Amino acid sequence: MTGQPVAPLRLSGRWPAPSAVLEVLKPVTWFPPVWAFACGVVASGAAPSEAWPIALLGLLLAGPVVCGMSQAVNDWFDRHVDALNEPQRPIPSGRLPGRWGLHVALLWTFLSLLLGAALGPWGFAATVLGVALAWAYSAPPFRLKANGWWGNLACGLAYETLPWITGTTVLAHAAPDARSIAVALCFGLAAHGIMTLNDFKSIAGDERFGIRSLPVQLGPERAARLATWVMAVPQVVVIGLLGLWGFWLTAGVVWLLLLGQGAAMRHMLRDPRRLAPWYNGTGVLMFVTGMMACAVALRP
Repeated sequence: MTGQPVAPLRLSGRWPAPSAVLEVLKPVTWFPPVWAFACGVVASGAAPSEAWPIALLGLLLAGPVVCGMSQAVNDWFDRHVDALNEPQRPIPSGRLPGRWGLHVALLWTFLSLLLGAALGPWGFAATVLGVALAWAYSAPPFRLKANGWWGNLACGLAYETLPWITGTTVLAHAAPDARSIAVALCFGLAAHGIMTLNDFKSIAGDERFGIRSLPVQLGPERAARLATWVMAVPQVVVIGLLGLWGFWLTAGVVWLLLLGQGAAMRHMLRDPRRLAPWYNGTGVLMFVTGMMACAVALRP
């Protein structure tokens, strides 16, 4: 059900501290799309001497700009939920006063489109799609995050699949290889499970304000078990595809990394409410290592 804010937002017209603006952009969240873009760059086969200027711009766009923008948008439209879940965040705490949270989101949206245009038609189109997904995830009328099935899918594809394909496309100056698209899609789908585990930290506020995350819909134990399957099955598909394409060594590496994730998953399932954040700091490292291994194998 929906409700009123549990605590008044302390809003004023004063200028925010730069540290509060940086905090609302959440640098810790920039890694997944930056890493996925880097995987796309590697998979493109572009020579490093020719690729680095475009790659550097793309990494800046994927992480600090587009991902930072998405975090600002999310914090603005989640400010009442955060007042319960994480009242120390910049907007509910008043450290980002007035409508500054919205202003930062809009400014970073404009910056995203500006930098995206510098990557050419393919890069700009991908940026527009990423910006649209970010706003649809958090803002009415779509607010995809209100349902964990759709919201987590949008996040997984925006954080992993889209940056990978964009990196390959802008560096190769052509549509990416079908194999690269297939692998990027699999890892994007697997990231749905990672996003489910990320929702464990906000169960109380989500329940209070009617956000139907999967831990809220299914309960922590069932949601955690589902997340492990969603993370594992696409990686099994990737292993099968690598074998089909003749990349046996890489298939073995990804298989070993998946076994390591499986051990971490079993530990996490003992107490998912407490250990879901732990898994996101351990098992995910093996997940992203498998991504880069695939990118190296797919390099022409």
